[in-house]
Amino acid sequence: MGYFNDYSLAQDLAQDVFVRVWQYLPTFKGKSSVGTWIFRIATNICLRQKERQNSIAQTEVPLDLAKEPSNNSLQVQALYKAIAELPEIDRLIISLYLEELKQSEIAQIMGLSEVNVRVKINRIKSALAKKIRNNDE
Repeated sequence: MGYFNDYSLAQDLAQDVFVRVWQYLPTFKGKSSVGTWIFRIATNICLRQKERQNSIAQTEVPLDLAKEPSNNSLQVQALYKAIAELPEIDRLIISLYLEELKQSEIAQIMGLSEVNVRVKINRIKSALAKKIRNNDE
């Protein structure tokens, strides 16, 4: 959700991830945790989807938060909107962080150092807090 801000697309991509995990589970070598491996698959699927969207000429459509589950609070909707406005790499990092992955796992998935991930997470949190405060005012 934090990566695309489209509930239907997020569900479709999650299903694609499960199918891909099922297909490639026999090839899993165990060099990382299963969770890290699955997140890498999810990351690759999201990046491919982003490339497909960018390759198709599209008009800019405003965010439609009504597609999200109705039980979300306004604060969660504001958070998703703020995340959607972040640069692509930042969206991915904060999405993994919100999934409660360890910083070491995020670093491995993203191909960054743990220190770099820690710094990026703090900067992203600050940027999100600022965006949400500005929207409240």
